[in-house]
Amino acid sequence: MTDAFSSPPHQPPYPPHTSSPSYQTYPWAPQEPVAVPAPRSARTAPLGHHSDLRVLRSAYRWQRRVATLTALGYFVLFLVLSAFAPSFMTSEVSGGLSTGLLLGLLQLPVTCLAIWLYEHTARHRVDPLADRIRDLAAVDAKRDARQDPRRGATQ
Repeated sequence: MTDAFSSPPHQPPYPPHTSSPSYQTYPWAPQEPVAVPAPRSARTAPLGHHSDLRVLRSAYRWQRRVATLTALGYFVLFLVLSAFAPSFMTSEVSGGLSTGLLLGLLQLPVTCLAIWLYEHTARHRVDPLADRIRDLAAVDAKRDARQDPRRGATQ
């Protein structure tokens, strides 16, 4: 005599799946691995590297520090001298001009020097690096468009 729970030996115990639900019935059941596309570096090596961006960031950081420390450093020196060396700041340089007034008047040229340093380092260090990275990115974009026609570019 056969049970209601047992099946005859010639039939499988469960009906074959004709379609699977779009969700996982049991979360603890093993899941099929999902096909993940290969990262871009595995497909083709880009012309621009992350080290280029690191060099650009460090050049820009150096540029900001030099310009900022030039202007702020002079101003902090002026404030420290005003607070802790009043006799030096009130001493006369020539013709009634005190050292403090002379140093205060020099603040404008020092600020102009900081601006010039910022522009100079931008022109000679940062801009060439940025232009190079921009050109490499354009070449990468053209190469990717040729390799992947779905992106909208034609060969």
